[in-house]
Amino acid sequence: MASLEKSKLKEKNQNIQVFVRLRPLNQRERSIRSLSVVEVLNNREVLVRQSQQTAHTKRFTFDRAFGPAAEQVEVYKEVVSPLIAEVLAGYNCTVFAYGQTGTGKTHTMVGESSGEGCSWQNDPLAGMIPRALSHLFDELRISKTEYNVRVSYLELYNEELFDLLSSSNDNYKLRIYEDVTRKGSTIVNGLEEITVYNKNEVYDIMARGQERKKVACTLLNSQSSRSHTVFTIVVHIKENSQKGEELVKIGKLNLVDLAGSENISKAGSDNPAKKERARECVNINQSLLTLGRVITALVEKHPHIPYRESKLTRILQESLGGRTKTSIIATISPGHKDLEETMSTLEYANRAKNIQNKPEVNQKLTKQAILKEFAEEVDKLKRELLATREKNGVYLPTETYEEMTVKDEEQRREIQELLLKKRAMEDERERMEAVFRQLEEQHAMARDSLADTMDRLDATAARLAAAEQQRAERQCLLERHVRTEDQLTQQAQQLIAAADAASGDVACLHDTVDRRKNVESANQQTVAEYREQSTAQRQSMLGELHTLSDNFTAARDQLQATIGEIEK
Repeated sequence: MASLEKSKLKEKNQNIQVFVRLRPLNQRERSIRSLSVVEVLNNREVLVRQSQQTAHTKRFTFDRAFGPAAEQVEVYKEVVSPLIAEVLAGYNCTVFAYGQTGTGKTHTMVGESSGEGCSWQNDPLAGMIPRALSHLFDELRISKTEYNVRVSYLELYNEELFDLLSSSNDNYKLRIYEDVTRKGSTIVNGLEEITVYNKNEVYDIMARGQERKKVACTLLNSQSSRSHTVFTIVVHIKENSQKGEELVKIGKLNLVDLAGSENISKAGSDNPAKKERARECVNINQSLLTLGRVITALVEKHPHIPYRESKLTRILQESLGGRTKTSIIATISPGHKDLEETMSTLEYANRAKNIQNKPEVNQKLTKQAILKEFAEEVDKLKRELLATREKNGVYLPTETYEEMTVKDEEQRREIQELLLKKRAMEDERERMEAVFRQLEEQHAMARDSLADTMDRLDATAARLAAAEQQRAERQCLLERHVRTEDQLTQQAQQLIAAADAASGDVACLHDTVDRRKNVESANQQTVAEYREQSTAQRQSMLGELHTLSDNFTAARDQLQATIGEIEK
């Protein structure tokens, strides 16, 4: 049983849906060749390169992320189209666009008329507001039921409320106060609701509101919105109960175009009204800062949510942590010069994902209840008219007096809250003063420590100077050693070259000696052979000589014998 109740509670509580839309590089960024540092991955993740010099990146995951090529119809079908069925079922729904100035919030929410007709299917430039009205009329026509559609266009400029669709030319300020019949809901007194009969009136109504909207030319956007706007569509649908009783079902769709968060030093102005732009920028950033604190308080489940600190958060109170189905479109720039604002927007949207609303269907009203409400309103107006006619003193109808009493009670509560806030701020101031005194003591101790450190620093500087001198001397010696080594290296290279030449000469000498040895060996062999031949020839000649000598001797003896014989 407990698990069933828990599952029902989980179904009842719904997280705010967060979408991100990345615009393409604009003409100014392309002219200066700005680099894109943001990329959309797999239709859900946004990748941001946090520096051009490093590869450091950060990823964010959302319900859906639209790249630069995404068309208006694609964004509408994903974000707003599912809410039309919820509005027709009797729920209150809100879609608001948040982001830096010049990132396409008004283009997304309002768009333009391309001249192709009012149909949201065939007008590529139409924004979420005209598409929602056209889609709503198509669905109501298909349902073939009695209905009434009314719209209002509220502007919040410099923390003042104005009606952009007012029939009066006087642009008077509107008041906002709590709805005593429904806790957490607010009523804007004097805001006109215009009945819309068909979708052909859509662009006329939008043009009428845009003419009164505060815009200005800044350095970041030639048509920068200087105010927050809330376009509200209220649908009354007639239906019959099971008992045959006529009932009226009420659905509401709020389409919010927030002014862009901006850095005045970047946004600036290209006209003389710089003070006015600066004041607008301060009020815009202040209301968005309060919206950020409300989101943080809701995410962290603080007991006190600071809705009352800004009229913007009071208007969006039902949409943030209330009974409304809410979606956020965060628009971002791809340029590296807008990296800081892009990261701020993405972190803002990432926190908002954790906000939980508790959507509740609006109570259906019977025909008799509506007639009674109208009759009470008519009686109230009659009493006020009668009291106005009888101008003897101050006359007020009882209900008007009670209403004023309720407003006074509300203001008293606001004063009480402000007093509590003042007391908390005084406590914070006392705490800060104590912290300041403590910091002063720490400063005195740090100053004494700094004096000691300076003394040590002076001594260290003296030692450093001596060390620098020694280093210079060593550097000089080192340079001399280097030069000497260079000279020795050159001489060594010369010696090596001479040694190489001598080695070559020695090798040649060895070759010559070897050749000489070979010649001498050949000569010795030749001499030996010659000697052998000479010895043999000599011995032969000696033998022949001996023979000749013997022959000569024999011939001589014979001759002598012959001579002797002759003599005889």
